[in-house]
Formats: sequence, structure tokens, C-alpha cells
Amino acid sequence: MTSWIGFRAALLALLLLAACDLASTLSGPKQVSVLNGQFHVAAPNGYCIDPQASQAAADTAVVLIGRCTAGGQVAAALVTVTIGRSASAGVMLAGPAILAQYFASPPGRRALARDGNPAHVRVIETAADQEVLFLHLIDLTAGDYWRAIAGLRGRLVTVSASGAIGAPLTSAEGRNLVADTIRALNSVNPPLARQGV
Repeated sequence: MTSWIGFRAALLALLLLAACDLASTLSGPKQVSVLNGQFHVAAPNGYCIDPQASQAAADTAVVLIGRCTAGGQVAAALVTVTIGRSASAGVMLAGPAILAQYFASPPGRRALARDGNPAHVRVIETAADQEVLFLHLIDLTAGDYWRAIAGLRGRLVTVSASGAIGAPLTSAEGRNLVADTIRALNSVNPPLARQGV
């Protein structure tokens, strides 16, 4: 269960840097390919990808997304897409309900906590929709945010959405933003079986 949590230190550093610029805008692309073209990341409507703040290793990647224009139709937010190792999506076979139970446990909260301390994160709400697990969390480091967990192209993918300092996302905004991002990812990452791979 810990394979998808790689990059914890690097991710925390990226998030802290990005949080300073949440109210600013990005002129980055709407879509990028990572992991030698094995996976594609697409931003939801109104948001753009920040390639300079994103990082990739040999078999994992973290991509940061922010809004494209200031004062637009979308909220200032930081969306983080974390792509796990090959075959890491196997944990999704247990089903969203079992995963929700796991994340409510101390080991699960340790996996979710930005600083690795299970006492520093609280699961407020869980929901499942078509094999995607949605978690509403309060983290001592990250604050109030939503996270979605899904399996795409054999990889465990997590999407989180946080608001700007002084302008947090509402619960509905956070959930809708992670759901929109999952839909965008699905649109550019057809299942491997469809490609005959």
C-alpha cells in the first residue's frame, strides 16, 4: 500500500512552494505525457499544468496543476496528480469500500498524512463512484482538502485539490475538482486492453 506514496518529501516541498502561488496563474499546457509517454495527464477545464513544478522518477511522477487565468470562472486551487509505479493499481481490486476502511485505520491515516503521522490527519467523509474512492480529509500540514484514488493503466493514481490560503475550497468545490480531474485523466488514458497491449 505504500508504493503509491513515493515522493513524500519531494511532494511536500513542491506543495509548499506551489501554495505560495495559488492565487497566481499558469500559462502551461493543458496536457502532458510522463513516464516516457506511458501515461498522460490532462488538466480539468480552467486549469493548466505547471511542468516546472512537476517531477518524475524512473517509474512514478507528480504533476501540479493550477488555474490558467486570474479572476476566471474557476477557483484558485492546487491540484496534485500522483502516478504510482507500474502494477500499483492492484490495491484497487479490494474495492473502494475496503480501501475506505483501510484509510480510516492508523496505518491508512499514516499513508495519507503529508508528514507521515497518523494523528495529524482525519478522514471526514468517504464516497465511491465507479471504482474511484473519494476522501475528504483534514491534515495538520495540508489543511482541508479532497483526494481521489483510482487505478488507471495499471497504476494507482491519486488526485488532491486544495484551495488558496485565505480562500479554501468549499467541500463541493474540492470534490468536484478532483472528480473533474479524474474524468480528464480517464479521457486521455484508455485502458491498456483497448490498445491491445
